Amino acid sequence: MKPERVLFLITMLVFTAIAPMAAQELLTAPRFFDTVAERYSSIEDYVARIVMRNGEDLMEGTLYHRRPNLIRIDFTRPADQVLVSDGRTLLVHVPRYNVTLQQELRQRQDNVGGLATEQGLRLMRANYSIAYLEGPAPVPLEDGSNLMVTRLRLDWRNTNEGFRQLVLSVDDNGLIRRIEGITVGYDEIRFDFRDIRLNQSIPVTRFDYTPPTSANRLNNFLFEQEG
Repeated sequence: MKPERVLFLITMLVFTAIAPMAAQELLTAPRFFDTVAERYSSIEDYVARIVMRNGEDLMEGTLYHRRPNLIRIDFTRPADQVLVSDGRTLLVHVPRYNVTLQQELRQRQDNVGGLATEQGLRLMRANYSIAYLEGPAPVPLEDGSNLMVTRLRLDWRNTNEGFRQLVLSVDDNGLIRRIEGITVGYDEIRFDFRDIRLNQSIPVTRFDYTPPTSANRLNNFLFEQEG
């Protein structure tokens, strides 16, 4: 999978990193998901450490998100790489190649901020079937882990979505700690969200970014903008 496509898929997922849950009663999987959507609007912003794995490739950095559609990732690996989006335009600066990638986003699933909203979660609800992966009882995040999570499995209902399947691992505080995705091309991508901090009053200026003037600019690197 091309690195720029991986970056775009990352932005489709990172917005689901936070899912506050209040109810402790047993819920059906669809209702559990609906509760996430109902509560999602209470999150004004968040900061998290994000780790992304695609095969042997590893990326990590600090993720900032502010409602309704602002996102920024300052990468430490690869060092100094930056991803920024306002929901209309996606900008990725790759210092290793001295290039800045810019993509004008379409209105629906290509809008990287869409999943951060109640409407975006409704789109997931409409386009994926939802079930518990192993039942509602919490299980360790992985072998040897003390972190207990409940896993939701989402399977696509049509081929317009970027992922055939998603597995969301939710801890007992209602935070999604891991997302595992299988892409259209059967690539497996994993996203871990750590050190999550809610409602940090992140200023809008945090999402201002001007790439170096010396960097080459590549426009619409994912798809052509619709006229």
